Amino acid sequence: MTTGTQRRVLVLGGGTAGLLTAHVLAEYADSVTVVERDALPPGPEHRPGVPQAHHLHVVLPGGQRALDELLPGVVQELCALGAFRIGIPRDAVLWSAGSWARRFPTTMHLLSCTRPLLDWVVRERVRKHPRIHLMERTTALALLGDATRVSGVRVSARASGPREPYDLHAALVVDATGRSSAAPKWLAALGPATPLAECVDPGLSYTTVQYKGAPGSDVPFLGVHIQPDRDHPRGAVLLPVEADRWILTAYGMRGHQPPTDQAGVLHFLGGLADPVLHEWARHNEPAAPPRGFRNTANRRYLYERAGAAPSGFLAVGDACCTFNPIYGQGISVAALQAVALRAALSRRQPGRRTTTRTLQRALSTAYRPAWQLATGSDLQYPATTGERPGITVLPQQWYISRVLARANGNRLIGDALRDVLGLTAPPARLFSPKVAAAVLFAPAPQPLGTLPLHAER
Repeated sequence: MTTGTQRRVLVLGGGTAGLLTAHVLAEYADSVTVVERDALPPGPEHRPGVPQAHHLHVVLPGGQRALDELLPGVVQELCALGAFRIGIPRDAVLWSAGSWARRFPTTMHLLSCTRPLLDWVVRERVRKHPRIHLMERTTALALLGDATRVSGVRVSARASGPREPYDLHAALVVDATGRSSAAPKWLAALGPATPLAECVDPGLSYTTVQYKGAPGSDVPFLGVHIQPDRDHPRGAVLLPVEADRWILTAYGMRGHQPPTDQAGVLHFLGGLADPVLHEWARHNEPAAPPRGFRNTANRRYLYERAGAAPSGFLAVGDACCTFNPIYGQGISVAALQAVALRAALSRRQPGRRTTTRTLQRALSTAYRPAWQLATGSDLQYPATTGERPGITVLPQQWYISRVLARANGNRLIGDALRDVLGLTAPPARLFSPKVAAAVLFAPAPQPLGTLPLHAER
């Protein structure tokens, strides 16, 4: 991308990833147009183009830091509107690796809120920028250009039904259309370049139910997560959100998918490794019918590879790399990518062109740790499809299994693991000398078989 007169950017998709990217690019372009197929609601409401909006969303610590760097004070604003900052592990209870985790003092906070609230707050911030224009109810149909350069997008307005397509030209087109991105097909139509795709699919499915009632003194925690393992292929997570609601998501790997009716969900919860969520759900009132979701594979397109995409094209967010949603990484990675994009643009040298391939490499660097975490976790399940690591990776997998087995009761290991999972430290943090010594030589902690109702000091 270069700066100069009449430098127009088109961002396809008005979700959080597209809006944050538009916010960054508006500092370097003459105008940024966000092309969105939905009519954007005036408040924190659901819209058809975000099918996951009814499900649980969290922002990890690394994502919160990135959001505040891009939009100062936005995390505080979300909390003022009812979002929860949940201290981990003190405020929540976690079952993993066959035992309950001790509730040590907090070392990280999750931000828990509904997706409509998050999108609305970000959208209201971004749309105030004088160089950003939101083009609603407009569908992108194809990319313009050729095999060497993308020069725009063919669109169709849907103000009162489909209309005659027309072309929008731009110096840069950004795909932020999410999991359903048609960019690989569009790029193939321009020329022979085809991005290399990688997919790791655990076959996970999940069902979400919203329940009435705000957290109170009768519940000694602000969250519950029962993670699956080889012996227990079912999991579930419960967190509070704004407007006096709880969101419970039940999930299972291939062959253990949860039903999408209330009675079926309760029966599914009865098969978890611990009955706490089954008992909780039995005594609380649903606020809406259950909703299921099945498109959960980890998939990335290596657009940063030479010849994978023409110049003038970028992919961000889920259109670039999408994760098994149960790890809660998507929003955080989108924010981290926007920060990485701004950093790459700020490093450009006067008079020299910054290529889109350079920018795409920066975006891929931002998502890579989350990709390694998500795919590494999913490949432990036998039913997962996708390329499995070679024999040289087996010692690393053995080491990580020891990390997970000891993190529940060893504070040093647990703190390091949370830093990595929260996207505030690279995976190398788990191999630092002190952590490695604890992983390799410290005795395995005594498992906690009963729910830890009280936090430790």
